[in-house]
Amino acid sequence: MKAIVQERFGPPDVLRVADVDRPGIGADQVLVRVRAAALNPYDWHMMRGDPYVARLSKAVGLTRPASRVAGIDAAGQVEAVGSEVRGLRPGDEVMGFCPGSFAEYARTTAGLLVPKPAGLTFEQAAAVPMAAVTALRGVRTVGRVRPGQRVLVNGAAGGVGTFAVQIAAALGAEVTGVCGTRNAELVRSLGAAHVVDHTREDFTGRGVRYDVILDNVGNHPLRRLRRALTPTGVLVANGGGPPGRVFGAVGSLLRVAVVDAFVRQRLRPIVPAVPAGPAHDDLLAVTALVESGALTPVVDRTYPLADAAEGVRHVERGHARGKAVITLP
Repeated sequence: MKAIVQERFGPPDVLRVADVDRPGIGADQVLVRVRAAALNPYDWHMMRGDPYVARLSKAVGLTRPASRVAGIDAAGQVEAVGSEVRGLRPGDEVMGFCPGSFAEYARTTAGLLVPKPAGLTFEQAAAVPMAAVTALRGVRTVGRVRPGQRVLVNGAAGGVGTFAVQIAAALGAEVTGVCGTRNAELVRSLGAAHVVDHTREDFTGRGVRYDVILDNVGNHPLRRLRRALTPTGVLVANGGGPPGRVFGAVGSLLRVAVVDAFVRQRLRPIVPAVPAGPAHDDLLAVTALVESGALTPVVDRTYPLADAAEGVRHVERGHARGKAVITLP
């Protein structure tokens, strides 16, 4: 089968198309025929082994990538199931977390898949798992957003941000989205009551205080973010940061956790959703929001498998408006 492989850490040029063996499956595993795979900041972090401290994890790899085939999000059709798998059968349309999804076939466990909503294309469905689950955890689980609260989403036009604006609005919050000029109308259309153009105004200096801030960008000092919170507000600090740093966003997230112990405000670091924790329940929750009409994926652009490196480069530059997706025939 065709797949995007990587033998060393580095820029997008290290990614190449190669013929590899189709994955085998165990008793509790599922083989998915990938029809679309989303591109995430997670992918370029894994590609570069960035930040360097992350290479201490077995999931990343110390001197070379732990996983030769890239990708994590996928939508497609079940090709085969293991003997212990129940509830899935060949031909079922699914979406979820599939390590090695930048390939014609990917192997995963049944608990990391859910049925694809009938109203979504494969491209839209592939855009959901990591970004939507991260947004759900940030807004609902960690932020504990309630009706009537003021919620600000920094990076509202990105992958996590476009989902977070919609989820917060669905929970009854008054949402402010921070984005660039060209994305203002998009963010409003997703349910934001207010939009702050970061090219013209710094939201931390407006004198408005928010009950919950979801920061997907990390471009403001912690002291200024706290100034924009109510005295008992919640800061949800998502991952991010530029490539090639020793600690990268890990250092910033650790600082948030340390300061949290000494202030009334709740400062909570989170990392992008990966196949861990209540992944299946969270995937079902975002699926329910999609099926209710409260959540719609925003797909910025699509790339054929052969152009995956260009897609990763686009996401790494921070240019994605919503999600970028790889398509397969």
